[in-house]
Parts: sequence; C-alpha cells; structure tokens
Amino acid sequence: MPTTLLQSDLPGLRLLHRGKVRDVYALGDDKLLIVATDRLSAFDVVLPDPIPGKGEMLTQISNFWFGKTAHLVPNHLTGIDVASVLPPGTDARLYARRAVVVKRLKPVPIEAIARGYLIGSGWKDYQATGSLCGIELPAALVQAQQLPEPIFTPSTKAPSGSHDENIGFGEVERLIGTDLARQVRDATLAIYKFAAAYAAERGILIADTKFEFGTDADGRLYVMDEMLTPDSSRFWPADQYRVGISPPSYDKQFVRDYLETLDWNKRAPGPKLPPQVIDRTRAKYAEALEKIAGITLD
Repeated sequence: MPTTLLQSDLPGLRLLHRGKVRDVYALGDDKLLIVATDRLSAFDVVLPDPIPGKGEMLTQISNFWFGKTAHLVPNHLTGIDVASVLPPGTDARLYARRAVVVKRLKPVPIEAIARGYLIGSGWKDYQATGSLCGIELPAALVQAQQLPEPIFTPSTKAPSGSHDENIGFGEVERLIGTDLARQVRDATLAIYKFAAAYAAERGILIADTKFEFGTDADGRLYVMDEMLTPDSSRFWPADQYRVGISPPSYDKQFVRDYLETLDWNKRAPGPKLPPQVIDRTRAKYAEALEKIAGITLD
C-alpha cells in the first residue's frame, strides 16, 4: 500500500534543501538522497494537507522515464539501494518508493522547457507577440493547438516565491555558453519527442514539459531531478482533447479549481483541502502512472 509522508526526518544525514515537494540530503561529496514527499503546492504555496502516495507516484514515473530515455541522455540515477543509505532505525518502507540515490551534479541554471502545444504562458506570449521565446510562430493559431514542430522555450530559474520568465535562446547562450546551450536544447527536444510519441500510444498527450539538467566534473550533461511527471508536465487525456479550449489535465487542477472558489489571497498559509479534492487529485496522479508506466501502487 502507498505510504504518506509530509516531511522527511533522517537524523544523521545533512539536509541541503527542503523544496516544495522534495527534500535533498548530502551523501558524502558526490551523491545525494532525494526524497519526494507528499506535499502539494498551488500558486507557489505549500498546502497543509498531503496527497497520500503522491511522492511515490512522482518518483516511480520519473524512474520509468529515466530508464526509457537513457539511450538519449544520461541521467543522475546511481542504482544504489535507498535502504542502504538510510540512518539506523529508519522505517525503510516510507522511503523505498519515494527516494533515489543520485549523482551530485552542478545544476544548469535554466528551466529547459519543450512545448508541443500552445497553452499556458506560451499561449499568452503568442497572443501578445505572435512569437514565443523569440521563435516566430504561424499566424492564427488557437489555444491548445499542436505546433508544427516541438519547440525549446527556456525560462529563468526564479527564486522561491517568484515566477520564472521565458527567455530567448540567445539569453541561454549568454548564461551558460553556446556549446552547453545547444546540448541542453537538443537533449530537451530529443527526450520530449520520444516521450510524446510513447505517451500518445497510451492515450496521453504531453502538451509541454520541463527538465532540469546538470553537469559533472568533466562537463558531461545529465538530466536530473524529476522527469515527465504530472508536476513538471501538462498531460492531457487524448480522448478529451479539443482545440480552442484548455483541456483537462492529469495534475493538481482539481486543487486549483477548488482554491479559486475560496476567499484566499494565495499567500501562505494555504487552506486545508476537503477529502474529496485530495482523493480526486490522487486518483489523477495514479491514472497517469498506470497509463504511462503500467504501475499501480495500491
């Protein structure tokens, strides 16, 4: 059965970072332990209620994609058993399916985004300028329309509490250098095209997705963090896709829709969630995991 974990507690391990979802611990100088909790954020606020098993589902779908795309781009997984690095006395069942031991890499300081459909901030930018991240797009496209070809639309990595901003490829080259910028762009598009084709055969359209990359001491590029999850991507059920509207998605949309009905200023602390919203959100993550990877946690 799935476990529930709102916050990890691993005495003796050095906590490096506690993010919206993931807790990151140092394992010596060259490896990390990444724990995906069941925390849920909306409008950049971490909500008080966990989504049971969410961290396990995110980790399992990431691991599935890391394995599927290893022939395209190397990834940060080491294959080291999580139980072997946990402090004595830790309930290993809590961490078995939600944690990974990974290479410690130097993060590339951009969000690497691939878009196959015109939605979200990309749709807003297109409406305003007819282009996206400096890429001219055909005229008269409509919301949620598939693009002629997937495009690389990077953004800044904003500090916590701020929003990322779309940037052009020239700015990426300035930030990280021409060679690395091209490597990141090519890797992003290669993974996206492969994954989009795979998912489409299973009834899911990947509208867009965000990758994190890092380099090792030799400058080799790896994809890291999470990969092609409902938290980092827009997954649409193919049978409900319609051009001209924002399709339903396999993510926390139920939570956002509920929060929009409240008199809440979208600042911390976040409101509690009713059980039915938690259950429906969990069910959407579980459905995506089963459809794409054939994995059920129950």
